[in-house]
Amino acid sequence: MYMQQHTLVDQVINSRHSVRAFKTTPIETQTIKDILTVSSRAPSGNNIQPWKVYVVTGQKREALIQKVCAAQTEIFTHPEKADLYQESFKYYPIKWTSPFIERRRENGWGLYGLLGIQKGEQDKMQQQLLRNYQLFDAPVGLFFTANTILETGSKMDIAMMIQNVMIAAKARGIDSCPQAAWNPFHQVVAEVLDIPDDEELVCAISLGYADESEVVNQLQTPRVPVEEFAIFYD
Repeated sequence: MYMQQHTLVDQVINSRHSVRAFKTTPIETQTIKDILTVSSRAPSGNNIQPWKVYVVTGQKREALIQKVCAAQTEIFTHPEKADLYQESFKYYPIKWTSPFIERRRENGWGLYGLLGIQKGEQDKMQQQLLRNYQLFDAPVGLFFTANTILETGSKMDIAMMIQNVMIAAKARGIDSCPQAAWNPFHQVVAEVLDIPDDEELVCAISLGYADESEVVNQLQTPRVPVEEFAIFYD
């Protein structure tokens, strides 16, 4: 029984990947509640359960997409306006070093290669960037926030909850894409969703059913072998 259970869990984890093209097929509200309920079993320091989740569908989803896409388009036209949209915490390093920069480039050009986007094609890159803020057509957007009094450890707790969400969704045949790309637009998201001033955006997830006919969903990111990141002592 144990062997069957861990094999099933392993299969679900290995089958999950970031989907960047979804069908518009809706997800039942009860299914989303079930996913969030089981995902809230994620561990958290002193059981403070720091996560808060805003579930966005329908007209609210459309309003949010419209406002954030408009903001990103404004930045593309007037790059100096990027200073108006800043994430509340740094997700990526200010200075990239090896091996992280090589992995980042491999991922980026792997995606652009599938889409036929060549280096220097800024308009096409912008259109692909906007797909993030269209939730890749997913019918559901999940926006995770944390109270601003909390520290890095609470973001680690929320990250574990986010992983639970994606695995619980995949076990139900529902795909996902975690997105830090929304973080610089925290103020816009907060305005549309009435998020209190004492909360900050940690991550968003696009949630829906993958459109397997779209070439972008063929992207499978590699992982280094365990010998490269784990050190064993006896």
